[in-house]
Amino acid sequence: MAEEVHLGLPGPWAEDYREKADHYTTKIGGVPDWPAEDVGTEAESLQCKLCGTRLCLVAQVYAPLAKLNIEERTLYVLVCPAPKCSPNTQSWKVLRVQKCHTGMQSNDNGDGSVQSKEKVCSNEPTPSCSVGKNNEEENKSSNTNDDDFDLDALAAALEQAATVASNTKKKSKSKRANNVPRKCAVVKEKVNDLSIPVLPCFYIYYDKEQSRGKTSVGSSSYEKLLAEEVMDMGNDEEEKWEGEKYEYDSAPGADRTFLKFKKRLDAYPQQCFRYSCGGSPLLPTTNSQDVGTCKLCGSRRQYELQLMSPLSYFLDQAGDGSSNCAPNAWTWLTLVIYTCSKSCCPSSCCGKQGNCCWGVVEEEIMMQEDEACNA
Repeated sequence: MAEEVHLGLPGPWAEDYREKADHYTTKIGGVPDWPAEDVGTEAESLQCKLCGTRLCLVAQVYAPLAKLNIEERTLYVLVCPAPKCSPNTQSWKVLRVQKCHTGMQSNDNGDGSVQSKEKVCSNEPTPSCSVGKNNEEENKSSNTNDDDFDLDALAAALEQAATVASNTKKKSKSKRANNVPRKCAVVKEKVNDLSIPVLPCFYIYYDKEQSRGKTSVGSSSYEKLLAEEVMDMGNDEEEKWEGEKYEYDSAPGADRTFLKFKKRLDAYPQQCFRYSCGGSPLLPTTNSQDVGTCKLCGSRRQYELQLMSPLSYFLDQAGDGSSNCAPNAWTWLTLVIYTCSKSCCPSSCCGKQGNCCWGVVEEEIMMQEDEACNA
């Protein structure tokens, strides 16, 4: 069975980059929407490890895990706004925030997926103009059927949501470029704390990655395509290619790993992030590092999410002076996030009144850059 990958694509722009939403909202930039007032407020957890500057939100992703019976779970990706720090992995931080229960299920095979309880943004006014809004009544009835979770139904729901968003987008084109998020029509309450650095904010909708044909990297048909592209480049430069045969394996700088990465990125050039909990990351280089185990429970870490380079393009396009930080110094091709396979909670959560509290755990992030640029 093919691995399912859900792509985070740009939806509408926020009317105000400091507007409030909720922790069910999936978005890029803006201010973090913590599930409770006492969550995410620890000064140390929100400071850059290199310079001590307060971190700003890059991505907020609502990520419930059906197989672990965890509905209340959100990932927050933060970075230091200082240009001198942001190229360094140590200036980035990933916080996993979830509601912890004493009897919470913890399987070794901690697979998860994006649920279909999503509210896709459109130009029509909505209460929160967000993606991933939870429906309390549906949750109560669906919790009893988590073991029978239907991935096909999930995929169908996601595709339907993506189609609705796509059709809405076609009906009302913005003055911005066609591939740039549009402004959201709803004005919401905003955070007045100007000490919180913010990136430009836009909301996200999901689409499932589809395989583009049966061609794989390294196949004869793909090599032929690459050869044709090289020929076209030669014609543009008025250079004659007199019967030269393109040889994939001997082409200078040919890198199958990077070509595979580029091919799947070009298939969806708007993808801001990729989500496939327990799946495999899409890497531009063969260089990888040991992500180790969870510092809390010792369980293995697994891939869950990765930010993609188009995200920085959209943020650059929004540089209109209403944001006090910008991704000008970002040089990475992808940022890969690994989380605890059991999605465990801190031991401090045990013994709380009601046997339920919000746990905050720092997860692992890996940066991959273009090796040619670092040479």
